[in-house]
Amino acid sequence: MTEENKFYKDIIDNLYDGIYFVDRDRIITYWNKGAERITGYENKQVIGHSCRDNMLNHVTADGVQLCLNQCPLASCMEDGKVREANVFLHHADGHRLPVLIRASPMRDAEGYIIGAVETFSSDIGIFVVRQQLHELRQSIRTDSLTGIGNRNYIEGRLRGLIAEYEKQKSRGAVVFIDIDHFKKVNDSYGHDVGDKVLQMVSATLKNSLRQTDIVGRWGGEEFIAIIYDISSIEALNAICEKLRALTELSRLDLANTSITVTISIGATILLPQDNIETIVRRADDLMYKSKKAGRNRVSVG
Repeated sequence: MTEENKFYKDIIDNLYDGIYFVDRDRIITYWNKGAERITGYENKQVIGHSCRDNMLNHVTADGVQLCLNQCPLASCMEDGKVREANVFLHHADGHRLPVLIRASPMRDAEGYIIGAVETFSSDIGIFVVRQQLHELRQSIRTDSLTGIGNRNYIEGRLRGLIAEYEKQKSRGAVVFIDIDHFKKVNDSYGHDVGDKVLQMVSATLKNSLRQTDIVGRWGGEEFIAIIYDISSIEALNAICEKLRALTELSRLDLANTSITVTISIGATILLPQDNIETIVRRADDLMYKSKKAGRNRVSVG
């Protein structure tokens, strides 16, 4: 072994992840210390054996045995594509251990596939980190009370809407929504009931939109919806009237009474010179036009 090869072997040997090499027949030719630590199998127990020889035996959460059916190593040697999977390997002590595996083809100087390398790491820590990242992403973009997008999320989507318009001239619209007389709800029934009303309205708005459109809580009892690929003012008005009507027909049933609310809406189509501030202000102004006209109305412009 050359000094250079020994240098790289020492690095790979001391990586935290498990790494092993196989030839075209899936015979294990290299097994690092990370693989020993994670699996409990020592180097001398696996070198020269097939990865199918009742050792790791990767299985999915559904019990599919990948070594017999959909082996990532065999697949990547066939088509040269990298494979990743969450699997459960067989530990030397007999139990199953969750790992994240990555199988990649190994090529010679001419580019021919001569084997494959698999890296794997204990999945327990990865699952925890992924869950934490998911929860963090959710908290950053989701309103904790209503479960729909928060202001940060909507602002990001507005930036995306404007950027898409600048590139493709696709038409989009912004809808500003405010619950009418919401203060009276809080004063009459308390903030806990007010929170339930906010949840009712946000769910109605979300469920009333097309799957391609989004709605988020702008603040307090205010919401903003973003409508994509709108064809005309008439089409936008129809969408807003649907939101208005379905909200008016929603009902929160309490022990001794039922609560209904209405919304006032202002909606406007994105213009070439718009930024976030201008289009939101225009939709907000139109919403106040609906308020002044008697509430429970739609104003489009």
